[in-house]
Amino acid sequence: MSVLSVRSDPCALDFLALGALVHRLDPGIIPFRRARSVEIHVSGGEYNVAANLADCFGMATGIATAMVRYPIGELVQARVREMGVRPFYKWFDHDGVRGPNIATVYSDRGAGVRPPVVFYNRANEAGALLKPGDFDWESIFGQGVRWFHSGGIFAALSATTGPLIIEAMQAAKAHGAVTSFDLNYRAKMWNAVGGPEQARQTMTRIVQHVDVLLGNEEDLQLGLGIPGPDVQSGRSQLDPETFFQMIERVVQQYPHIRAVATTLREVHSTNRHDWAAVLWLDGQRYVSPTCSLDVVDRIGGGDGFAAGLIYGLISGRSPDESLRLGWAHGALLTTFPGDVTMARLPEVEALARGGSARVQR
Repeated sequence: MSVLSVRSDPCALDFLALGALVHRLDPGIIPFRRARSVEIHVSGGEYNVAANLADCFGMATGIATAMVRYPIGELVQARVREMGVRPFYKWFDHDGVRGPNIATVYSDRGAGVRPPVVFYNRANEAGALLKPGDFDWESIFGQGVRWFHSGGIFAALSATTGPLIIEAMQAAKAHGAVTSFDLNYRAKMWNAVGGPEQARQTMTRIVQHVDVLLGNEEDLQLGLGIPGPDVQSGRSQLDPETFFQMIERVVQQYPHIRAVATTLREVHSTNRHDWAAVLWLDGQRYVSPTCSLDVVDRIGGGDGFAAGLIYGLISGRSPDESLRLGWAHGALLTTFPGDVTMARLPEVEALARGGSARVQR
């Protein structure tokens, strides 16, 4: 059983996320300079976890976020409803010309030796305008919430989003919710709002309120300033020992943290990855199996892992089983186009138990 104290009494929500919704334009394997058409995916590092937990794992989830009254906002709202996530919107009016906007993320899928390329248009983004006081946390958490989650992508949007995360986490803890935070360090985004030093200042303040921390070696180094290996080195990315050594440094600095987890990914080409995951939970170490992935779309794989892990921990699965559920769901998510799940729980559980890709008749 998990050492995390997850509420077992009746709650309106199993999981609540705070973050910005975006729409991602995806031309597939075609680079944008040659693109003639795109798919539109509704996404957001924090929202994706809520959507995965609702659609695949059947949990009651919510998202606190900004919403804009214009056609892109209507498109995004429809996708949120489709995934079964309960919204708590702070509304903004679009001026017809400049915004505020639902941010646009541009990401092709790459192919073979050509990696995916990601860039953004987050100018005048509604999510960046969110600030402390915009949500009635007492009312939201008063209905009962088991788990609260946010992440470094939302923290990087502006000078007000980090304090809003802290405000929400304080309310969550006051109402007995477990708190988690995905460091999700994005250099392009932090460089636009003060660079690595601003990232460390913001995220170290947030992590003071976190029970469960998600992030890889690069996230821990650049987001929290935790010493570690050269993130550009040629060593294997599947070696869990180096990550566990970094976790020891994390919990020395933040002794209140109960769990730290991440995926381990060895990228051989855009479409061929080796995939594993690790969990440190209250001093105990857990390591998943390793599998080879034939990747269709790698965007959202880490959020898929987070969802499966959190599902396991909320539902009282053992730490090892929770890790395997995260590992399995993240792996499956990379086989679908888009940022959120198309997997079903029996598929996740079968892979977590060691299932294969043999045809199902």
